[in-house]
Amino acid sequence: MNPARHTSLTKLTHKEVLAAADRHEMLYSGRLGGARASFAYCDLSGLDLAGRNLSDADFTGAVLEETNLAGARLDAASFFGADLRRANLVNAYMRRADLRGASLRGANLMGTDLYEADFREGTIMTKDRHGNLRALQHDAKPSELPSAMLNSANLERAKLTGAMAVQADFTDAVMKGCRLTRANLRQARLTGANLENADLSGCDLTGADLAGAILVGARMDFANTHGADLSHALTDKSEPDPAETKRIEEMLDAHARWAASDGRDGKPADLSRLDLRRVRNLAHARLTALIAPGAVLYGVNLEGASLQGSNLAGADLRGARLHGADLRGVNLAGTKLGHADLSDTNLGPLVIAGDRVLPARLDNAEARYADFHGADLRRAHMAGCDFAYGNLTGADFRDADLTDVNFLGAKLPMLFAESA
Repeated sequence: MNPARHTSLTKLTHKEVLAAADRHEMLYSGRLGGARASFAYCDLSGLDLAGRNLSDADFTGAVLEETNLAGARLDAASFFGADLRRANLVNAYMRRADLRGASLRGANLMGTDLYEADFREGTIMTKDRHGNLRALQHDAKPSELPSAMLNSANLERAKLTGAMAVQADFTDAVMKGCRLTRANLRQARLTGANLENADLSGCDLTGADLAGAILVGARMDFANTHGADLSHALTDKSEPDPAETKRIEEMLDAHARWAASDGRDGKPADLSRLDLRRVRNLAHARLTALIAPGAVLYGVNLEGASLQGSNLAGADLRGARLHGADLRGVNLAGTKLGHADLSDTNLGPLVIAGDRVLPARLDNAEARYADFHGADLRRAHMAGCDFAYGNLTGADFRDADLTDVNFLGAKLPMLFAESA
C-alpha cells in the first residue's frame, strides 16, 4: 500500500464503520435513528464487514483493500472509483452495483451475484486545497480485474465494456447477455462460462481458456482469439438440416412407440453425441432406456419426460428443464447439469427384475447451481458430484453415495444440513 496515495482520505476505525453499518441496517428495517451509510473517500482497508447489509451505501472513491465483505448485501451500492484490491467478496450480493472505474485486482468474487453490475471505465475528479480539479486514481487503471477470482459468479447482463481482466478467472460464471466489448481478457480463464448472447466484439481473448464455454448467440466480431482454447465450446448450431432433424424426430417417435408397447412396436433410438437442441419439445415424452451418451441437450425442455434407465453419461444438459421427470436408474455420470431444473425429479433406484434394482448415477456430474428441490435421490451413486451453489432443499439423500461430493454454497435439506 502506498501511504501517500491515501493522504486525502479519511481513515475510519472499525468501531466507526460498524456504527455506520448499524445505522444503515436500522434505516433498511424501518427503525428510528437509521441513516444511509456514506463511506465516500474513506479508508476502510482491512476491516471486517462480512454479512452486513449495506445495499445502496456510498463507497465512492473509498479504499477497501483486503476488506472482508464476504456474504455482504451490497445491491445498488456505489463503488465508483473504489479500491477493492484483494478484497474478500465471496458470495456477496452486488446486483446493479456501480463499479465503474473500480480496481478489483486480485479480489475474490467467487459466487458473487453481480447481475447488471456496471464495470465500465470511470475516473473520479476531486478538488485540491487550491480548488483545482484533479483525478483521484489508484495504482491500477480504472475498471481493472486482473487476476480477480470470479468463479461461479453471476455476471448476467453486467457491463464490462473496455474492462481490463487479464488472467481473471471466470470459471463456470454466468455471463449471459454480458457486454464485454473491447474488454482485455488475455489469458483469462472462462472454462465452462455461460456467455450466451454476450457481446465479445473487439475483445482480446489471446491465450484465453474457453474450453466448454457456452457461446450460443455470442457476438465475437473482430475478437482476437489467437491461442485461445475453444475446445468443446458450445456454439450456435449451423443452419438446421431439415432431413437430419426429421430423421432424429422419426427415431424419437419410434423409440416412444417401443417404450409404450414394451418393445412390440417401434425400435430403440441411439442418439449418442447428437445435437438435439433443434428437436421439437420433448416435454412428457416417453423416452425410457434412451441411449444418448454425449448428446447435446442444452436448454432442452424435458419436463415430465420418462427417462428411466436411460444412458445420458457425459451429455450436456446445462440449463435443461427436467422438472418432474422420471429419472429412476438413469446414468448421468459426468453429465453437465449446471443451472438445470431437476426439481421434483425421481432419481431413485429402478426395479428391473425381481429384487434387482438399478441406482441412478450422478458420479462426477457437474451440477453447479442446479435445482434439485424436492428430488428423490435415494441410493443414487454421486461420488465426486459437484452440487456447488445448487438448491437441494427437500431432496431425499437416503442411502446415497456421497463420497467426495461438493456442497459448497448449496442449499441443503434441513436434516441433512444438521447431520453434515
